[in-house]
Amino acid sequence: MASPSKRVLVTGSGGFTGRHLCAHLRDRGYQVVGLTDHATPTGDEIRADLTDAAAMSQAVRDAAPDCVVHLAAIAFPGHAQAADIYRVNLTGSLVLLQALADAQRGRDGILLPSSATVYADAGGSLLTEDSAVAPANHYAVSKLAMEHMARLFAPALPMIVVRPFNYTGPGQREPYLVPKIVRHFAERAPFIELGNVDVERDFLDVRTVVDAYRRLLETPQARGRTFNLCSQRGTTVRGMVQGLEAVTGHAMEIRVNPKFVRAGEPRRIVGSSQSLRDAIGELHTIPLATTLRDMLA
Repeated sequence: MASPSKRVLVTGSGGFTGRHLCAHLRDRGYQVVGLTDHATPTGDEIRADLTDAAAMSQAVRDAAPDCVVHLAAIAFPGHAQAADIYRVNLTGSLVLLQALADAQRGRDGILLPSSATVYADAGGSLLTEDSAVAPANHYAVSKLAMEHMARLFAPALPMIVVRPFNYTGPGQREPYLVPKIVRHFAERAPFIELGNVDVERDFLDVRTVVDAYRRLLETPQARGRTFNLCSQRGTTVRGMVQGLEAVTGHAMEIRVNPKFVRAGEPRRIVGSSQSLRDAIGELHTIPLATTLRDMLA
C-alpha cells in the first residue's frame, strides 16, 4: 500500500484509461490529482490547458506531485485534424515536462505512455523495444517524436516510457474498434462494416494496463528505460468477431468497407513483454474473452 502522502498527478484523468487508473491508484492509498480540460472539474481535479505554459506551471505547483502519469493525448489515429495531434501529443508533453522540471516535481517517477504504433511490421517475430520503428500515421509519429523530445529532460526528470499495444475494456467508447464490435453484438446486428479484418494485434485489458503502470512507478530501476506493455499473443479482427459469436450465440456478417481500410497499415503488431516482466514481475492478465464479456455486460 502506498504512503498516504504520495501524490500522483494524472493528466487526462477523465478519459478511458484515466478513469481506470485514478480509481486503481486511490484503491491502493495514493492521493490522486487529475488534470482535465473539462469546464467543470471535480474536487480532486485541476483544470488546465495542457498546451498553455503558464496554466501548466500553476497546475504543477498546485498539484505538487511526487509522481506523474501523463495520459492526456489525442489517441484516435483517424482524428480529423493532424495539427491537433501534434499540438497536444508533442507540444503539450513538452509544456508539461518543462513545468515539472522548473518546479522540480515528479521526483519519484514520471510515466510517459507512448504507443506500439511506432513499430514497423516485424512479420512473424515478437516486437522488442529494440525493433525497428516506422510510424505510419500522424498519431504514431507524434508519439515517437514525444519519446525523443522527452529524452532531452532525462538529466532532470526520472522518466519511464511505456509502449502499450492495443488494449480495451469496460468504459471504452466508439469510434474505437472493439467497442464498435461489442455494440453490434449487443444489438444483435445482422452485419458489421469493418476495414482490414485480418490484421493481427496484441490486446490487453485496461485493468491489466493500469496495474502495470502503478507497478512501474513503484520500481525505481524502471526509471530511464522504455518498456513494451503487451500480451505476446496476436488476435485478428476476424478472430475477435468469431470469439464474440461464440460468447453470444449470434452470428454476424462481416462487410469490408473500403473507407475503413487504412493504407500502409502493418499486418501484424505483436510484442514481447520480457523486459517489462523482468522489471516488475508477471502481468496480472485478464483473458480477452473475459474482457469482451465484461464489455457486453
